[in-house]
Amino acid sequence: MPFPRHILLRLAIAAAIWPASAGGAPIAQAPARTAPAAAAQAVVALPDRPGSLKFAIIGDFGTGDREQYQVGVQMAKLHQRFPFELVLTVGDNLYGSERPQDFRRKFEIPYKDVIDAGVKFYASLGNHDDSGTQSAYPGFNMGGERYYSVKAPRQSVRFFALDSTYLSPDQIKWLAEALKESGEDWKITFCHHPPYSSGSRHGSDLPLRKAVEPLFVQHNVSVVFTGHDHFYERIKPQKDVVYFVAGSGGKLAKGDIGRRSPLTAKGFDADYAFVAAEIFGDEMFFNAISRAGDVVDSGVITRRRPPN
Repeated sequence: MPFPRHILLRLAIAAAIWPASAGGAPIAQAPARTAPAAAAQAVVALPDRPGSLKFAIIGDFGTGDREQYQVGVQMAKLHQRFPFELVLTVGDNLYGSERPQDFRRKFEIPYKDVIDAGVKFYASLGNHDDSGTQSAYPGFNMGGERYYSVKAPRQSVRFFALDSTYLSPDQIKWLAEALKESGEDWKITFCHHPPYSSGSRHGSDLPLRKAVEPLFVQHNVSVVFTGHDHFYERIKPQKDVVYFVAGSGGKLAKGDIGRRSPLTAKGFDADYAFVAAEIFGDEMFFNAISRAGDVVDSGVITRRRPPN
């Protein structure tokens, strides 16, 4: 399908920001399709049901580089046929300086189409993020807080954003109380550092796991979205909780997933990616989508229920 005019305009803006490549081709051109094997597998489609909660997840994205813009193009194309209402960010929202012009170049312009369509972004903080600046930035909807929860517009879903860089006792106390008090069917947390990851560079954050996993298990958290490692990975369920690493929205560590890791249900470290998801009733459908538009992982997760 050809790119719509407004998406071509995004690419034109990107081409104006960066020079052409050495070979003369504009660097904002569509990337090569990099996952033929993954694309050849049977894909579980997002149902796009009326009344469902549709959302996306990106992480480690705020570079202002061409690859971030290309992921933004795929998000805009997806939104045309799958109108997600919100985006969760799993940290490292802006790399480097955080001046007003940086927010424009590293956030507002790459995602302008979905922002203009009314999609709200809800951010969590990464180790490269300035908590004071970003928590007060209106486009991240953090309400001035480093950690917070937000309920889905109409569905029985609540998201819990954590600041995993500074996991204070006060934050752990807040999380325990907020999870206990939540009466929603779906409890989903998102933060930067992964309690489980097969990354060779960073990998699983064991102190974080020790602090939060018991709360996730006790209070029926179904899904955890994280970043920090610059690839996509879906972890095999751990104590019935499904963990995702979605850290390749603007950075990529090619070949960084440990090939012999017992944790990996599906990994993709060949190209940049983001995640789209849909919750309807007791099921969450998900697609991991590469910069080239390939679905590199998909499936269905059933929510956890309190023990009888």
